Amino acid sequence: MPNRLINEHSPYLQQHANNPVDWYPWCQEAFEKAKKENKPIFLSIGYSSCHWCHVMEREVFENEKIAQILNKHFISIKLDREERPDIDKFYQEVYQLLNQKAGGWPLSIFMTPQKEPFFAGTYIPPEPRYNMMGFKQLIEKIIEIWQKNPEEILSQAKEITKYLKTADTPKKAVKLELSIIDKFIKSVSSIYDPKNGGFSSKPKFPQTSIINTLLKIYQLNKNEEALKMAANTLKNMAKGGIRDLIDGGFCRYSVDEKWLVPHFEKMTYDNALIANSYLNAYFATKEKFYKDIAYEIIEFMEKKMQESALFYSASDADSEGEEGRYFVYGYEEIVEKLKSDGFSDREIKEILKRLSVTKKGNFEGKNIIRLECENFEHKDRVFKSLKEIREKREYPFIDKKVITSWNAMMIATLYKAARIDNRFFEMAEESMKKLIEKMYIDDKLYHVAMIDKEPKIEAFLEDYAYLAYALLEAYKTTLNEEYLALSVKLTNDALVEYWSEGKWYFSKGEFKTDADYTDATYPSSAAMMVNVMLSLGSLFDEKYKKFSFVTLEYYSEKIYKFLPYCALFVEDIIRFLKDDLVIKAKEEKIVECINKIDFIHPFALLKEEEIKDIMICNSFSCFASVSDCGQALEKIKELK
Repeated sequence: MPNRLINEHSPYLQQHANNPVDWYPWCQEAFEKAKKENKPIFLSIGYSSCHWCHVMEREVFENEKIAQILNKHFISIKLDREERPDIDKFYQEVYQLLNQKAGGWPLSIFMTPQKEPFFAGTYIPPEPRYNMMGFKQLIEKIIEIWQKNPEEILSQAKEITKYLKTADTPKKAVKLELSIIDKFIKSVSSIYDPKNGGFSSKPKFPQTSIINTLLKIYQLNKNEEALKMAANTLKNMAKGGIRDLIDGGFCRYSVDEKWLVPHFEKMTYDNALIANSYLNAYFATKEKFYKDIAYEIIEFMEKKMQESALFYSASDADSEGEEGRYFVYGYEEIVEKLKSDGFSDREIKEILKRLSVTKKGNFEGKNIIRLECENFEHKDRVFKSLKEIREKREYPFIDKKVITSWNAMMIATLYKAARIDNRFFEMAEESMKKLIEKMYIDDKLYHVAMIDKEPKIEAFLEDYAYLAYALLEAYKTTLNEEYLALSVKLTNDALVEYWSEGKWYFSKGEFKTDADYTDATYPSSAAMMVNVMLSLGSLFDEKYKKFSFVTLEYYSEKIYKFLPYCALFVEDIIRFLKDDLVIKAKEEKIVECINKIDFIHPFALLKEEEIKDIMICNSFSCFASVSDCGQALEKIKELK
């Protein structure tokens, strides 16, 4: 018999609807029952494409004996972290406090009936394993203490809750200076992998904020070290593994240092941000290689991850009960397929070498396709054969949630691509129109909804930040003042709701959480708000520069302490100090700049104004007048 999750919209919650655990969604009924029956609360947080969430479900939540214990002694709550990032963020901070390391998913939290946490874990096996206590032993121990000495748990929970409420304010402001560029380069180079690219050993995440800031530094001052680190990372990522060479798109991260073995889930935010980084590399170098990969990602998203111009949240790592089953290949199945498709034995031998395919395999006896060289003879025919093998398999589950911030990331990338190739323009315009129609209702912004449902959960800071940013990319591409006006409106709303004397909050209301200052799962929403306000300060009203400065000053100590992990904030500081350059003119005079501006200067903007000539301005004054776009761009080149 299904549990209460059967009535929820979230695919992740639906996946747990037939567990023997008597799950509640996050709701008042669950908390009232916990208080009434004096039972501790077990909160499990995850998302639909999370591999270890599936493992814990199979091993723990489908275990009848464990379910019986949970149902008798606990109130169990399931939460989709993509629906409620505010709740997830709060309890990730609990995990970090109790374990002194970053958390992850599934997140396992035990709380008092008053919602005060006293234990936090991530994946917990059913029985002792990996030097970890088993889930069954853990809950039996909690029950024992709760029944015999509840004060031990209650006092610990109160201490944790008290500590969580302690204000974390910067001790002092650091002076903002352009020397931050050299400090950033030095700091990033200390964590850079010169052989494989990337900015850690393993696991490896793309860390697009670092890549983007390096590329923009190169555009500003031709720092070759900055370009080398960014370019080497992007080229190694493209070889295959984290990049799916057959269907397109990038996976979440790589478990090894070579970008070979990924966790196979594909997230909209990753693909939006990675495509954006490849476009930035193209703007910085004009190498076609980067542009082609950005386009490949967009085409994958269009084909597999969108409906009615809106983008789904994610596709799963697992299919048919196995991680990566859809994506990997057996040696013999490739050989047989190539033979049946007319390749000779000599050609097959060379193809296998090119694809990094061996009898032993490179992933649990199977093969992940990887190319050390991007092009080889018969590549298109070979990839067609490999695609046909996949077409007979079950495609991984796709979560059809529409998340405002993630869609906005993708739409911003589409507008950037459209400034190079007009074929992406209609796609960008349609997606922006549909997202606003679905998520901005009666002047209220919403965070998430299933593709076929109405939104109910109101927006968080990330939704305001990334949608305002996407609207500015739309304005830069179209010069449509409506996009600029809505970006201003959303920014004003965010300032009223989430800003306080320099500090940004991610959420308020049920859970008041701080905005990240580091670029964690994706770039900091606080840093993105500064990025937006810097643009608005140049395009609309100088007051937004003042809000930007107060924010940068507030976070400056932490930014300088953790430079590589605050890369978007570092970019903001550089931009604030260097200042934007704005080309102003009538639309007919600056329209020809639209597809050239990104190649010239990382902080150059366009503004339509009814003036006679083309003016080049910064935040304080206009200092050059020219007659055409070409002259304006040449002038900006001189001013770097």
